[in-house]
Amino acid sequence: YVASSGKKDGKKQSLPEAALQWYLGRHVDRMFEAEGGAQPSLPTELPEPPLGPLVAQARRMVEKAERPVLLVGSQAVWRANEVASVAQAVEQLGMPLYLASMARGLLGPSHRLQLRHKRRNALKGADLVILAGVPADFRLEYGRAIAKKAKVISVNLALGQLFKNKLPSLPVPADPGRFLMQLAQAAPAQGDRWAGWLAELKANDAKRDAEIAEMAKAEAPPVNPLQVCLGIERAMSDDAVIVADGGDFVATAAYVTQARGPLKWLDPGVFGTLGVGGGFAAAAALCRPGSEVWLLYGDGAAGFSLIELDTFARHGLPVIAVIGNDAGWTQIARDQIEILKDDVGTVLARTAYHEVAKGYGAEGLLLDDPTKVDEVFAQAKAIAASGRPVLVNAHIGATEFRKGSISM
Repeated sequence: YVASSGKKDGKKQSLPEAALQWYLGRHVDRMFEAEGGAQPSLPTELPEPPLGPLVAQARRMVEKAERPVLLVGSQAVWRANEVASVAQAVEQLGMPLYLASMARGLLGPSHRLQLRHKRRNALKGADLVILAGVPADFRLEYGRAIAKKAKVISVNLALGQLFKNKLPSLPVPADPGRFLMQLAQAAPAQGDRWAGWLAELKANDAKRDAEIAEMAKAEAPPVNPLQVCLGIERAMSDDAVIVADGGDFVATAAYVTQARGPLKWLDPGVFGTLGVGGGFAAAAALCRPGSEVWLLYGDGAAGFSLIELDTFARHGLPVIAVIGNDAGWTQIARDQIEILKDDVGTVLARTAYHEVAKGYGAEGLLLDDPTKVDEVFAQAKAIAASGRPVLVNAHIGATEFRKGSISM
């Protein structure tokens, strides 16, 4: 249609200016019509099945168990306001305990029930395994890591995860944290009955810690990655938040560094979605002002969010970033080279990330001397304490620590 603009010059235009302004005004009004008003939101509470009969059945299985193992994953702690109650329930149950993903730190950096190493041995020796938000995926060798004769109680919010790869003795489609709370109320404390079993597992744990300490003494120039990770563990404050974003270096750190408390460990999750580090660290620094935030990067993963150092600097977020720089996608390269005899796509450079950090307005430190580990991290902490973000470019060497951990 052609309409007159109504102007005295009589010129024609495709749409009258008044109509165009009316349309644009109406569009903007619709976009902001709810501004300042109450916003509808989806319910955060989903209907849950009655747990009474399932809890009773689980209680009977617990009472018969001689060698139980409890695995707790991220689903058990997704309700932040109930985490303290979940921790209390886990402690009351008194079972040997392994924590995974976001559940790390549930009982603090160390606890008499908590185990960190030789999980496969524990699962092979157990007669009851409770999977609280932990599916039988590759981390449990698709269920093969669990003894064939062991009873399995699987609690999961996702119905499909309950039966994945391994048929549980008791499937419970529910919130794992709330299930543990109800089970703790129903089951009498039996920790003393399992004391011998726990002592056996703790001995295995201590033995592995000693092995790691010995491996950290080996030369792996420029710096042994275990020495770097042990240095981080020594340097971190009691209220530190750990953000993990990487492959081989971060997996090494997971064996050595200990989450300081509940909800103080953030990682890419089961799918290994590299690149979360910068955003997670910014959120942690804003959520917990005054707490140290340690961002542990692999040099490959750092490429996805290193630019967030600019964000940290502009907003005064004193994040301490550490890049384990071994000039490669080592988690992939280790087995790719051995199996396929080719390093294609896995080679990186010893990039001067500490200089890159300065370009983004942060401070940068180079760690390439094993005798300076504690000194460099002390410098990093001092810089962060002054309100500035800092990046430590740790030049690490190759070790056999994670040999056999296939990731390709």
